[in-house]
Amino acid sequence: MSEGLSGIVATAVKGQEDAMALVEKLFDVAQPSAVYGEPAAIGDHTVITASEVKVGMGFGFGGGGAPSAEGSEGETEGGAAVAGFGSGGGGGGVSGGRPVAAISVGPSGVRVEPVVDVTKIALAFFTTLGAMFMMFSRMRAASRKLGRR
Repeated sequence: MSEGLSGIVATAVKGQEDAMALVEKLFDVAQPSAVYGEPAAIGDHTVITASEVKVGMGFGFGGGGAPSAEGSEGETEGGAAVAGFGSGGGGGGVSGGRPVAAISVGPSGVRVEPVVDVTKIALAFFTTLGAMFMMFSRMRAASRKLGRR
């Protein structure tokens, strides 16, 4: 293996190690205890927060080379002249958490109070309303075109 190719492989291995370190950090952050504290005890009641934790990630690596043109100089690998070789990689990730419920445990029993995200409900409502308006407008325009013929 040529020195150039050895360097590229060493860089790719280092890149994979960095990617795995990123994955470990994402999973460390995505613990419910990192988002919410311990259950709180107040008198006879204990309040526990229930949370939803999500982790998303992606990474990739690639490389390639091209044979050189006839008569040009370049590195040789397995008897074939190589004009250039390159590789690269990239990745990223995200993690997050949100409360979904508060659980209250007391002498009278267990109560679960869901946490309602009004913002998400409003966004879904207005998105649906906009989609319905656009579809109605297209249907109306199409019926007008058919009516003219």
